[in-house]
Amino acid sequence: MGITTSNHLLRRLKQILDIYKESMELRKQHNESRSEALPTNVILVGHSMGGFVARAVVVHPGLRKGAVETVLTLSSPHRSPPLAVQPSFGNFFSRVNNAWIRGYESAKESEAPLSKTVVVSITGGAHDYQVRSRMSSLDGIVPPTHGLTVATSGMVKIWMSMEHQSILWCNQMVVQVGHTLLQLIDRRTGQQYTSPHVRLAIFVSNFRSALPQTFNLLPHRNKLSPYTQPYRKVSEKAISAKDVGLDTNVVSKAQVQVSTKSGFQPMKSTQFACPQKIHWVGDMFDDIHIKQPIMNVLSMDGKRRWMDIEELGRKGRDKHAWFVLVTNLSPCVGMRVHLWPEKSRSGDMAASERVVEVTKKMVQLPSGPTPPQIEPGGPGEQASPSGVLQLSPSELSGFRYLTVSVAPTPTLVGSIPPTVTMAVAHFFDPDQGKTSLSTTWLLASLYKRQFLWLWEYHPMVWQVSVAVSLSTLPITLDVKIVSCGVKTEGLAKEHPEPEDILKLCKARCFPPVALVWDPPYGLDVYPNLTTQVIVVDSSPPTWGSTYGSEHSTILLLADPHCVYDIGVSVSLITSASRFLLVNGLQIVGLCIAVVLFALMRQARAWEVDNSVPSFLACMEANFMLPVPFLAVTLGPILVYFSIVDFGSERRPTLSSFLGVSLACYLFANGTLALLAYLCNAVLSLAHSAYTWYISRWPPRHDQWTKRVLKSCGTALLNIQVVRKLRTWPMTTLGIGISVLVLFGHPSLGLLVLLVVHTWRCFWSLVSLRQQLCPTLISKKEDSPLLPSNGNSLSDGFNAKPLLFSDGESHSEIFYHQQGLLILHLVVMIILVPSLVAWAQRLGLEWTTPALLDSTSSLAAILHGLYNINVDINISLVKVPRLYGPPAPDAGLSFIYLLAGSYCFWAGLALAPYRAFYALGLVGITIAGIRIRDSQARGRGRRHFHRH
Repeated sequence: MGITTSNHLLRRLKQILDIYKESMELRKQHNESRSEALPTNVILVGHSMGGFVARAVVVHPGLRKGAVETVLTLSSPHRSPPLAVQPSFGNFFSRVNNAWIRGYESAKESEAPLSKTVVVSITGGAHDYQVRSRMSSLDGIVPPTHGLTVATSGMVKIWMSMEHQSILWCNQMVVQVGHTLLQLIDRRTGQQYTSPHVRLAIFVSNFRSALPQTFNLLPHRNKLSPYTQPYRKVSEKAISAKDVGLDTNVVSKAQVQVSTKSGFQPMKSTQFACPQKIHWVGDMFDDIHIKQPIMNVLSMDGKRRWMDIEELGRKGRDKHAWFVLVTNLSPCVGMRVHLWPEKSRSGDMAASERVVEVTKKMVQLPSGPTPPQIEPGGPGEQASPSGVLQLSPSELSGFRYLTVSVAPTPTLVGSIPPTVTMAVAHFFDPDQGKTSLSTTWLLASLYKRQFLWLWEYHPMVWQVSVAVSLSTLPITLDVKIVSCGVKTEGLAKEHPEPEDILKLCKARCFPPVALVWDPPYGLDVYPNLTTQVIVVDSSPPTWGSTYGSEHSTILLLADPHCVYDIGVSVSLITSASRFLLVNGLQIVGLCIAVVLFALMRQARAWEVDNSVPSFLACMEANFMLPVPFLAVTLGPILVYFSIVDFGSERRPTLSSFLGVSLACYLFANGTLALLAYLCNAVLSLAHSAYTWYISRWPPRHDQWTKRVLKSCGTALLNIQVVRKLRTWPMTTLGIGISVLVLFGHPSLGLLVLLVVHTWRCFWSLVSLRQQLCPTLISKKEDSPLLPSNGNSLSDGFNAKPLLFSDGESHSEIFYHQQGLLILHLVVMIILVPSLVAWAQRLGLEWTTPALLDSTSSLAAILHGLYNINVDINISLVKVPRLYGPPAPDAGLSFIYLLAGSYCFWAGLALAPYRAFYALGLVGITIAGIRIRDSQARGRGRRHFHRH
């Protein structure tokens, strides 16, 4: 389907460019003097799978070079399919991604086929349950010099996670994307900017927030991080602020983010200055000298507040404090911040040429709703901050004073002043505002809520380091204001209630804001924090998803005047749902591995002349210590971890990967155990119904139903075609299944195979219960439905295994058939989404499955058709003698071990579709062994049970 869609898009791109060419030629005929530029390329914007199809078209051999140089995707999977269960789909993703990787590889960057192509991937975040952020990441596919991955929760002017469909119609998203795409056009030429670094700089300045740079959240030593990988510096000749439609400060901010290592410039006096067109009426201010490290602004009073950096910012002999300012006033319009090397006598900024303005370094915060009034006519709650400014000691070095100038209300032009004015500045020591939450501490919150306290005059920026990613253990934060240093002597009530104190505190302290940073995921902001579940859409225990750290960081912006009681608890329901969502593909691959390991146990029991155990007994035996657990559980995990260590992708830590992989393996075992119990319950219920029917209406030789069935069966058997097909029941069944798989859907063939497995399991159970309790059912010869001889109606389903010859017992046949039933039932469940999509397309067109899907599924079905009995005799590997008598050679059990290990590794690689390759190889091997044994049938059986 992906190849067909990409070919269709390729034809449409050619038609679009031809239409522009024809239209321009037509306009030239009517107005020859008018000169227009012919569009040479197209910008592709794709949602979901449309984004990946757009990337597939770019590397299509039929596309003209340079026809597509900019691709913008919205919640599109890039690294792997959302449901990686079809081999053809996974192979298509691999081929396209490999073509993109090769497209950027060249000795010279300008000679690479994709050297001018820029790709931007916008992910939906934690609320997108269809395409997770890791699937939308371009890391490892597109180099950081040409690609950008950003989540909607960290995008400027959006600040929220979105569902998979709402990302299309969200007004904030539409406006932001539309304005950005318009800025990609050069006004002088009417075409896109030819430099990919210029286009990427425009995307960075419009999409990515500067909050991570402001609070130093980005890793500095990790070269693999797309956030720290240096871009090439944008030349001033290639782009200017006037051409792009941005002001100089925005472009300079983008250039700082994409500058090279040697391109960093020291802060200039005009780099972060406000535009000259913004001015206030009157330049004279009333000066206020702040003597405390905390400064408050509660109104637009037109005053300038002076803070002595040396006096307030020194925290020790050789230690200086950081400065942070949060406000709801607009930078430049409502507030300005300057750094002074010295205080002039006149107090005028023009008196000193070394004054540096840093107002434009203020970064936008998502502001919450307008606070309500506590009482009619009374003061309202404190406003939510909309901007934050942080200056490091190195940025404050060389300056003596810092001034915060607030515009007067009457002079504010072009904007309505906020109803509640708020600004709080603080010189603080970041080392005093750090807290670490260990994994043990978080797990203890499952049983009892844990608490953190922020006392009065605490640092305004409180950093909480979480030892585990918030994608693995989402937490619930409950922030409550306890007090704010209000003295009760001056209140109207002599003995005020706690509610009265709380109202005053809400009017004095601004609502807390939480900035959540997770290296693989990015930024998430929670304004007006009260009670909130903190969760990020990350998957750190997988390859290529970590950028130097698996720890999440929470920055809490809280008013230093107030005392906060913060309750912390792990959200168990959210943790479980996120675990299944993030690791679903891994669990699917491990489920197939668990079934194959159980079949390995049954095959090994036959090889050593023991009774074939049940499916549940095999699963339990694989958890026994030390050898089984190390061989089929811990061993494959460690081997996979060691092999991938030699790859190019960055790997997670062994502890996190081992813990998550074991948790997925345990969940897969639990799911299959539940499925096995459900199958047993259904078969037992069917057996009980059959027993009740036989006991209520015992079969008689003169029963009219028997006579009717016999006459119909005789008439059917007299047909020549049926008579010939009856001699080859398995061949007939295989041909029918092949037709369904090749011309319909693989699930249809598996459905027929499941019916056959269910039929055999049922009659095996009937025979087993009859052997154990012969009084419950009448004799075999009294029941025409029991497969007692070659003339029974069950011969169409090959009743040979129910004769129990050559030492096979009733229980062995039932347990073996149950294992095959569960294996193919799991495969059928995996293909259900593909079957639903195929059924939806039937109304439009009839499509045949891909050749890779049909052949791999057909080879896997051979496993169920030819592995009817467990009596396969083959010797492949010598089993070493550890103790006791020599062990028999391993045959079919060794094949199951290899197939199970491969499926195990496919699950760990988040590519469960590769399990079809192992199942197909097993099916072909067993079919070959059966054909070999049928040709040598005259030599007799070489192996049988002796119990």
